[in-house]
Order: sequence, then structure tokens, then C-alpha cells
Amino acid sequence: MNSIKAMTMAFVLGATLASCGGGSAPILSVPIENIDTVPIKITELTEAETKAWGGKDLLMDTIPGMSVEKAYAEVVPKKKSEKVIVAVIDSGVDIEHEDLKNIIWTNKDEIPGNGKDDDKNGYVDDVHGWNFLGDVVGENLEYVRYIRTLGPKFEGKTMSSVPEADRADFAIYEKALAEYDKEYSKVLNYKQQYSQILSQVKPAHEAISAKLGKEDYTVEDLQGIQNPTASEQQMIAGLSQMLNFADSVPEVLEQLEEGIEYFDGQINVNFNMEEEYRSAKLGDDPDDWNSKFYGNGDVDGPTEDKEDVSHGTHVAGIIAAQRGNGIGMDGVANNVEIMVIRAVPDGDEYDKDIALAIRYAVDNGATVINTSFGKYFSPHPEWVWDAIKYAASKDVLIVNAAGNEAYDLDTIQVYPNDQQGVGPEISDNFITIGALNHDYGSELVAEFSNYGKVNVDAFAPGVKIWSTMPLNEYDYQQGTSMAAPAVAGVAAMIRGYFPNLSAAQVKQVLMNSGLPSNTPVILGGESSNQSSFRDVSKSGKMVNLYNAMIMASKMK
Repeated sequence: MNSIKAMTMAFVLGATLASCGGGSAPILSVPIENIDTVPIKITELTEAETKAWGGKDLLMDTIPGMSVEKAYAEVVPKKKSEKVIVAVIDSGVDIEHEDLKNIIWTNKDEIPGNGKDDDKNGYVDDVHGWNFLGDVVGENLEYVRYIRTLGPKFEGKTMSSVPEADRADFAIYEKALAEYDKEYSKVLNYKQQYSQILSQVKPAHEAISAKLGKEDYTVEDLQGIQNPTASEQQMIAGLSQMLNFADSVPEVLEQLEEGIEYFDGQINVNFNMEEEYRSAKLGDDPDDWNSKFYGNGDVDGPTEDKEDVSHGTHVAGIIAAQRGNGIGMDGVANNVEIMVIRAVPDGDEYDKDIALAIRYAVDNGATVINTSFGKYFSPHPEWVWDAIKYAASKDVLIVNAAGNEAYDLDTIQVYPNDQQGVGPEISDNFITIGALNHDYGSELVAEFSNYGKVNVDAFAPGVKIWSTMPLNEYDYQQGTSMAAPAVAGVAAMIRGYFPNLSAAQVKQVLMNSGLPSNTPVILGGESSNQSSFRDVSKSGKMVNLYNAMIMASKMK
């Protein structure tokens, strides 16, 4: 799934206890009214606060995080929890990362590297999970696949000229063509804009760097240039503007070049009408449900730089990067193992891969599954719905990202989801999460986040999230892809410390224990589009670990 408000709320405070376990006194909670009297944080977040804002506490820090630090300090039981396996269905994970290597799930029934299916589950050498993509990295978007498949049949035709039996497919074809035209033009325009800016900034930077004798200069350095020529005045104005977007002009140049490379990848791979990547690199038919055992055990992907697994690595770190080791950052959950399932390429995932990935996770012991991906076209949604129902039958919770297009999901179908059209939910084990910004006020909802009173369940931190990246690196990413694993981490904590609670009960704890708000919030970054925060998700709340642990401790 490709590419932030004063409040009135009830906040639950818990008494500090040594343990929430059996025999201890119940945790007491007191609702605090008029929390909108808490001062809004008007200063910029420090670097340390930005890196850890998702774990901050609204009452104590005036930052709308999930109260993770407070929970560990006050209400997380001292006794050890049960181990919880969280499956990350994503692009893959750098399993050798310094902050992840000790929390990666290992299939103890499989002998590494012997080329045999020791545990007889159908997957050979699935030591840390499974790679349903094989050597595939880039992929088409789903509507491109539709156009390529249906084009020979429908190109040049109108609805009235198509037989009645084919009109449903023709409608999909027309919708796919419209989406392609819109998105391709948008990406092409972005690339041209980036290229034009780069062509102006690069020579200006070279000239001014030579004049100043350094590449890393400030706005003050630029303003201090004596007697600039008319040409230099233009350069100074342009470069000063660039420094609003990054700490240095070389950093701006790097971002521009990376952006152009990204747009090139979309044009040449995601929108490619000629090349079909799966057959040559994987040898599997995505429309044949009968072939299930394809791919390999290489869950950290086929590339040496591991750039293709950056998304999954970031997601895994948010959930469970090793806590308290003094390295990098702390994930939300402790006593967790990450099962890596590579099924999401650079492009749109296949329904078959996702359905099989969910089933693999369930059959191999995961009790929480994170799904930070999505699309708006799906040829085989029933396969994924069946897999979701299968997970429900085995008491497995799925935490899903809402998407990053600023859509009202009550008006548009996204996949995966737990609803078939406008009907009721197909299961009670699937929770969809929107993204919060760190600004406490009208910009609380991330400007990119999807929302929906019916089809989004709750919100969690998703803007500028610091987490693990391949090759022992760390960086910021944002999206509902980051909000979902934050909630998956909270879910893992509940499942570990309160293992008698079902997946459905955990979902209700996540939704019911969060922080509510009545404040108007801006949606899609458009000030003209506002709604009460209570009305942009089913719960109307922000997921909160502190309150979730308290509520879970009181449930039987």
C-alpha cells in the first residue's frame, strides 16, 4: 500500500502494581474528564522525542503516543509472559539485523539447509518462515494485470457492444484503464517535477559550494555572501528554499535523486504492460489454487543490499525490536518472536500469496499476524476471505493497515478486508488501523491515512516512525504500514500476558481501551474536509498499551 487536533476525552489511569497476575489486587482506574485542559505541545519535538514519540503518553508528555513507556514502568506485570509468535507478512525482513536477530522465529522441527521438508508441512527448509515470492522483487500493479489480461478481449469496445455475460469483466477493465491513466500521469508528472528541480539545484549547489569552500552550508552562510551577482542572488534564494526541506542541500539532492529512481521504478516495473515477472522468476500460476508449495525459505530476499526488505524490516522493528539491549530502538512488545513471511513485492501482492501466507502463519504457531499492505483491485478476494476465516477458527488475530490514499473506506473497497462489499464482517479476528500524527490537535489524523466509521477500527502512531532498516541501519518511515505493527505489538503483549483471552476479545480490548476524542480533525490534509475524531473509525479511539493492559487484566 503505497504511499496529522484540542481534545475532549476520557483517560484511564491505573494504580501502579507489582503484578497483574492471579492473586493480586485488581488494577484500579479512574476516568479523568476534560482532558482537553491538558496543554497542547506547541514546541517542536526534540530528536529523542521524535524517535520515540509512538511510545509517549498524552497526559504526561502531551504527545499522542500509545503510553508504552508508562505501561512498562507501571502496569506491565513483573512475571514473564508466554512467548508470542507474530507473523509479519510483508516484503521480507533482514533477519541478521543487530536489533532483530535475537527475536526471529526459528522452526525447531526443520533442519537448516538439508534440502528436506523435515516437519512435513510442505515447505522445504522453512527455518524462519517462507518466501512466496522466490526471486521476484518488482511486480505490476493489479490493475495493470487486469488490463493486460482483459485488453485483448475488450480493447476498443463499448459496454453496449459487449455480451451481457462479459459486462462485469468489461466494467472492471474500464475501471482499471481509468486508474492506470490517472496514476501513470501522476507519477510521470512527479518525475518531471523532481527532474526539473534537480536540474536547477545541482548546478547552483556546485557554484555556491565552490564560492563558500564547503558543501554543508546554512541559510546564514548563504545570506552572508558579499556582493552576490544577479545570478548568485537567484541561486541563494533557491538554495535557501531547499534548506526548508532538509538539513543540507546534499541531503536534498539525495532525496531528489532517490525520488526520480523511485518514479522510474514505478514507470518501468509497476506500470509495465509488457512484462509479466512471476512466470519467469517463480514459475507459479497465481490463478491456480491447487499449486501451493512454491518459493523458498530465503525470507530476507534475493538482493545483497536487502533494500527490497526495508519495509518488512521496519515493520518488524516496530513490533518487537529487542528491548533494553542498548541498541537502536525498542519495539512495543517483549517476549515475541517474529515469523517472516515474504509475500509482498514492490508492486501489488497476489491474492494467492496472501491467502497462503495467512494459512502458513496460522499452521505454524503465530497468534498475531501483521498485514501492512493493500490494493483496490482483487481477482480472487474469496481466497483471502477464506484464509481470514481460517485464522479466526484457529483463534489468530490479524492486524491490518488501513491504507494511505486518504480515502473513506466506507465508500471504497480495499483488499485485504473483513467485509464482502457492504455486508457484515466475515469474522471477529480482523482489526484495521489508521495512522496518527504526533501533533495533538486538528492535525491528529495523518493527512495520508484512510479512515471510515465502519471499516477502520482504530488509530495508532504512523507519521515519522523510527525503526530498524536493513544492514543494521535505522530510519524514519511513515504510513498506516507503521501504525498497524504498533497495534500488533500491543496485541502481542495482551496475548502474552493474558493468554486466556481469545483473538476476538483482544480485538475488543484494543478498540475499547483506547483514548477517545470529540475534536474535529482534518482529513486528507484538506482543511475543508473535517469530522469529529470519534466518527473516523468504528471505536473512535487511539490504541493505548497502558489502558489495554489494565482492561485485559480485568477480563476473564
